[in-house]
Amino acid sequence: MRLNKILFIIFTIGLSVMSCKDNSKPITITPNDFHTSIDKVVDIMVHDIFSPPVASRIFAYPNIAAYEIMSQNNSAYNSLKDQIIHLKNIPKADETKKINYQLAALIAHIDVSKQLIFSEQSIEVFRDSLYQVWEAINKSEFENSKDYGLKVSNFIGEWMNGDNYNQTRTMSKFYIDPEDEERWQPTPPSYMDGLEPHWGKIRPFVIDSAAQFKPIPPPLFSMDENSSFYKELKEVYDISNQITKDGDESEEVLIARFWDCNPYVSVTRGHLMFAVKKITPGAHWIGITKIACKTEKADFDRTVFAYTKTSIAIADAFISCWDEKYRSNLVRPETLINKYFDDDWKPILQTPPFPEYTSGHSVVSGAASTVLTNIFGDNFSFLDDTETTYGLPIRPFSSFNEAAQEAAISRMYGGIHYRSAVELGIGQGVKIGDLVNKSLIMKN
Repeated sequence: MRLNKILFIIFTIGLSVMSCKDNSKPITITPNDFHTSIDKVVDIMVHDIFSPPVASRIFAYPNIAAYEIMSQNNSAYNSLKDQIIHLKNIPKADETKKINYQLAALIAHIDVSKQLIFSEQSIEVFRDSLYQVWEAINKSEFENSKDYGLKVSNFIGEWMNGDNYNQTRTMSKFYIDPEDEERWQPTPPSYMDGLEPHWGKIRPFVIDSAAQFKPIPPPLFSMDENSSFYKELKEVYDISNQITKDGDESEEVLIARFWDCNPYVSVTRGHLMFAVKKITPGAHWIGITKIACKTEKADFDRTVFAYTKTSIAIADAFISCWDEKYRSNLVRPETLINKYFDDDWKPILQTPPFPEYTSGHSVVSGAASTVLTNIFGDNFSFLDDTETTYGLPIRPFSSFNEAAQEAAISRMYGGIHYRSAVELGIGQGVKIGDLVNKSLIMKN
């Protein structure tokens, strides 16, 4: 009797174990899961107020971590090893364990992002809520995938920490000569110091150096009315007056505001000064990447691929642009217009705190649009609803290049850039995008 009872208990436990095993379903990761992770990081970045160059770094590394894991299990996508010359092979997965590579990629994306932002608790709450869901579906698959995702995250984190970012945190402030009127001066209302003057020293991803696509110098500074520089300065002033003469609702003003993408706009009311937070130019193009993926109904792997290639182009665009900004160190239109034309004049957009040449939004837009065109095709129509959260409308575009051209000219409409910075800036960005397309052969 006792033996029969023991055998019955063993049999019952065995059935229970088999039942639990049978009830464990594979964990399904969708493109929307990755979009949601990107969106969460963007929300935290807006809250933490990261500058445009720093934000581009926060996009690139988590996407690379996710991409490298994804490509281990999809032969259609090549590893970035040897394509980004300083990136080595990521750790291999334990082949004796069942790993969901898409799940591991998403976990790595979240964890690398956590290393890069300030508000860690916000991303931890987001992460833990997902962990609970995944663990309840299939604990073994979740644990194996998490262990591998975190292993790759640590590897990417170590590689990331060698890009000179930490060293630039302790470098000197940018020297300002108040007597040299052709050089950049802090602008109202907050008169902030120059932002990220050493960003050109950050290790790039694809370009061989920050100066690889160094543009020609801007027009020679001169207040002679016949000089090219003076004509470009006067053009900014005249355009601003023309597009605002009938109020603030002209098409040009709407375009300027749509592409503002200033993460920190200072507002003064009485004795109070506070910030209106928005996304950065890079985040806007990451948003367009999301729109393109959803429009095409891209699967998870192609979605990761699109984000990764675009974010690399954006990151190198900022390194290239910032290298030039602090080389040419050109004064902003607002400073000279207030001095020579109209001391009450204000640009439609708030002048950001760094030198003028070249236009950051133009360089980034040229790079991102070139890469997105390579991925999704030339005449790719889409509705840009990236900033509806911030009260901006939806704008239609027939191609990524059309959007990039509008983003570039918006800086002139906004009164914060001269024509040369816009036109040469977008050309600078296109060259970077072309190099990314040529260098990163991500898909066979």
